[in-house]
Amino acid sequence: MDNKEILLHTCCGPCGTVPVRRLCSDGYKVILYFSNSNIYPEDEYKRRLFHARTLAEASALELIEDTYEHESWLDFVKGFENEPEKGLRCERCFEYNLKKTSTCSRRLGIPSFTTTLTVSRHKPSKVIFRIGEKFPGFEPMDFKKKDGFSRSIQLSRALNLYRQNYCGCEFSMRPESL
Repeated sequence: MDNKEILLHTCCGPCGTVPVRRLCSDGYKVILYFSNSNIYPEDEYKRRLFHARTLAEASALELIEDTYEHESWLDFVKGFENEPEKGLRCERCFEYNLKKTSTCSRRLGIPSFTTTLTVSRHKPSKVIFRIGEKFPGFEPMDFKKKDGFSRSIQLSRALNLYRQNYCGCEFSMRPESL
């Protein structure tokens, strides 16, 4: 599998740390893809993008930046705004980001893609896998394994990466979800 290309949907720098290391050590040529129109407000989006760039630079990897289209994301999750965290709104959000990543991987001729979302202890990997299998080239990889979440915290500190205190969208900013 040496240098098999994979597009890695990167939700933020901290969550990208462990997946980047694992994929590279498994012989993948990793290309980071920052596509996160769910992030609100735009200043937060820019802050997370800055730290994704920091990770890319520290890892000597290419980072592809998608266009920020928050209104498009809001339309996609319309009707699910009041869902609890880990509910149907989150599933819609996963689908939105995985679909964008799948489209980008096909456009670039990259045979497979996966996501950093599975490193978070707050994201149910089985749900992400179920949604991801709708898209050609999706590789179900659970980066929580091998103490991935704790390791991502350590690596984030070492790289001085910003760790946010909410998932990203305005609906995840509710006090009960923090």
